[in-house]
Amino acid sequence: MPQRVRIVHLADLHLGFRQFQRLTPTGINQREADVALVFREAMDRLIALRPDVVLVAGDVFHAVRPSNPAILHAFRQFSRLRAALPDAVVCMVAGNHDAPKTTETGCILRLFTDLGVLVADSEPQRFEVPERDLAILAVPDTPAAQGIRLQPEGNARYNLLILHGEIAGVLPRGAQPGDRAATEIPVDALHASHWSYVALGHYHVYRQITPNAYYSGSLDYTSTNSWGERAEEREMDIPGKGFVERDLESGMHRFHPLVPRRTLVDLAEIPGREMSAAELNEAIRSRVDACPGGIEDKIVRLIVRDVPRHITRDLDPRAQREYKRRALHFQLDARRPEATRALGLGAPSRRPSLADMLESQLRARSLASDVDRDALVALGARYLRDAERLPVSRPAALMPEGE
Repeated sequence: MPQRVRIVHLADLHLGFRQFQRLTPTGINQREADVALVFREAMDRLIALRPDVVLVAGDVFHAVRPSNPAILHAFRQFSRLRAALPDAVVCMVAGNHDAPKTTETGCILRLFTDLGVLVADSEPQRFEVPERDLAILAVPDTPAAQGIRLQPEGNARYNLLILHGEIAGVLPRGAQPGDRAATEIPVDALHASHWSYVALGHYHVYRQITPNAYYSGSLDYTSTNSWGERAEEREMDIPGKGFVERDLESGMHRFHPLVPRRTLVDLAEIPGREMSAAELNEAIRSRVDACPGGIEDKIVRLIVRDVPRHITRDLDPRAQREYKRRALHFQLDARRPEATRALGLGAPSRRPSLADMLESQLRARSLASDVDRDALVALGARYLRDAERLPVSRPAALMPEGE
């Protein structure tokens, strides 16, 4: 009778992720603490499931050089896993956030080999587990992995592929979850039908690629596109973040959602066209007051469309400070009216100002997770205003005679 093998697949832990400026009473960035707690809870759930194999598909840490608290927390949790499930096979690969840019720089994931974890950090590795009749091809997101033949080798009954990268043409536009590009792999190159299971990392939303190839998604909202991820999850009826359980013999497949430590709230948009500043203040207050359970300690966004710059400048600053004090983070995403261009003589048109173009570029730009976009836009606008106040000096060749 074939041996039953159950796996758990998780990815994109991003331990050490920091965002916003709020600290815990012990001085740790609040979002870093949130992510650490979610990972601990995931380990609790994982240990209770008692799988035979645990696959960690990259981006264990958010940075190549994570903070000491992040390293210590990860080591403690993986030590706890190995102690609770000493017979389980644990395998991890380096993701684009884990892998150093230079070969002489060592990868922090090597630390876990002392715990008996199978690690592929710099180049692809094939691991044989004869007692489970199992073989694993572990492919990290490094230049050495490019061009590797993604095919099983040997005679193992079960063959697993664990890989961190972007499957070409599969992910939605704008779904890039990090600030460092990942390896792109054509879906045909996976040869998914040849594998018992393909565990993918990099994309932060749970997603099926083929009947046996999946992104497990991240454990928390740790990308620069968290609002986009939320929209995708709602559209595809995915209950948030979590990890995958799979039985290789029966094909049983289950996504285990995790309860987020921090609530993300996208308040109902405000159509701000033709609103005065007083009317917009009242509309914002109404949206905030209508938030179920209040905005306290939540990550909150409120989009206001078609609002001219002079209106947003006149919004009540005390109210804005109040919202930011109550929420962990409050983002008022005020979007200017779209510029129209002339398509023919007499057609209405408005050329975007330099300030409009600056704001548009800053709002579209990918930012590090700890950069406050609103603050960056405000700083850019201030620099531009300061520059506009400087006296203009004209070259002598352009000055009229007599000046």
